[in-house]
Amino acid sequence: MTTVLVVDDDFMVAKLHGRYVSAMDGFTVVGVAHNGAEALRAAERLHPDLVLLDIYLPDMDGIDVLRALRTAEERDASRPSTDALFITAARDAGVIRAALRAGALHYLIKPFNRSALQEQLRHVASLRTRLDELGEARQEDVDQIFGTRPPGSRELPKGLAAPTADLVERTLRDHPGGLSASECAEAGALSRVSARRYLEWFAGTGRAEVTLRYGGTGRPERRYRWKS
Repeated sequence: MTTVLVVDDDFMVAKLHGRYVSAMDGFTVVGVAHNGAEALRAAERLHPDLVLLDIYLPDMDGIDVLRALRTAEERDASRPSTDALFITAARDAGVIRAALRAGALHYLIKPFNRSALQEQLRHVASLRTRLDELGEARQEDVDQIFGTRPPGSRELPKGLAAPTADLVERTLRDHPGGLSASECAEAGALSRVSARRYLEWFAGTGRAEVTLRYGGTGRPERRYRWKS
């Protein structure tokens, strides 16, 4: 279970974001804060896995909050680390750069819809799981974790999103025997149409292989398996 602290000075916005988080399997909201000081006290008390952090807070900006969290973690080696996802209306490139340098996992610009936030939450969950399970990383693992692609790799086509691609990849890796589009959709909480699009893209780029399985209907079922 991924525990989440929601930080936003607008009470209604914080409540809405909390509902979005709570609707996700594997996520729970453990606290809500409306200014920087409250956020730091809550983080010290609750040790959340993830903080949804606004930039514009009444007493300090969200980047300073994240820096303070990182300083506290450095001072106390036993303190669990907290990841941060900025959710803000701030569009200035300098602010975005500062957020990345402070250690944010991602930066979501308001306004956005529910699916955009939940897609980022899936990405966070996938990233944390991958890091927890990694022993010795390959360069491919590092590239995926940092969101980079080696030269010659194919970019996602229009209409496909990196967090969802990560989710589908993770689902396939977790099922080495292979999955149909319907099974992948069920395992990843996606629509069958969406799952098939990503599976076909992975197959087309050579990262997944496709086999046909014939059943009682006489029509072959396409099954996808991640190539190790």
